[in-house]
Amino acid sequence: MASAPQLPLFYNGLEPLSSETHANYRVRPQDTAPYLVGQHAIPVTVDEFPLVQRHMPIVFSIGDDAIPLALMGLNEGTNVFVDDAGKLTETAFYVPAYIRRYPYMLARLRPDAEELSLCFDPTSETIGAFDDGEPLFENGQPSELTKQILGFNETFEQAGQRTQQFMRELREADLLMDGEVTIQMDGNDQPFVYRGFQMVNEEKLSGLRGDQLRKMSQSGMLPLLYAHLFSLSLMREIFAKQAQRGQAPQPQLQPAL
Repeated sequence: MASAPQLPLFYNGLEPLSSETHANYRVRPQDTAPYLVGQHAIPVTVDEFPLVQRHMPIVFSIGDDAIPLALMGLNEGTNVFVDDAGKLTETAFYVPAYIRRYPYMLARLRPDAEELSLCFDPTSETIGAFDDGEPLFENGQPSELTKQILGFNETFEQAGQRTQQFMRELREADLLMDGEVTIQMDGNDQPFVYRGFQMVNEEKLSGLRGDQLRKMSQSGMLPLLYAHLFSLSLMREIFAKQAQRGQAPQPQLQPAL
């Protein structure tokens, strides 16, 4: 079992899936995700930018190892897209792959291991030795469901590698800057100012040489940058949803991440 401090968001533990140890394990579908309640920032891959930008703002975390994040709320502890039980409150909403991956993930069982193994969070209520649900193994072999889970996780890992390359190129081009969004709410004298995230410097982007822009366009990077920039307008919509739910903060400097 991995120790909790090393685990990514949502995960309380990691256990390798085994045809021997988990021969009678089954998966029960759930229409709620309690682990989403209060989670306002979710990692996303660049493959998802075109879909995410229609529903949520895409920003970048602060620090040298910045990653893309979809904001499901502007303030820590708020998620405007799920109810108190973790059930989605909107239809036709794009759920990021990071959320759909849970409780599974590919991980190295040892630091020196080359191969990644399919693991799961043993504290999840969706997987266990249940009487009902879909089996993970049949006659000692991975079931069709397990093959699909493995395939999804492999695709996610590949998207993660493309995202790392995207972030490297973004840093090399020196296009990231500290972000700031100011929202004025009717009836309030003081605006709400959100910082604590990074965004693409649009002025620097438009000032790039023609050959640099052409290279970004050909690699597919340029449309992703604009998907991020266009998505930032959704911050005001997220703020309005928070206000409707009575979760609007006090007018002062707000850390968005």
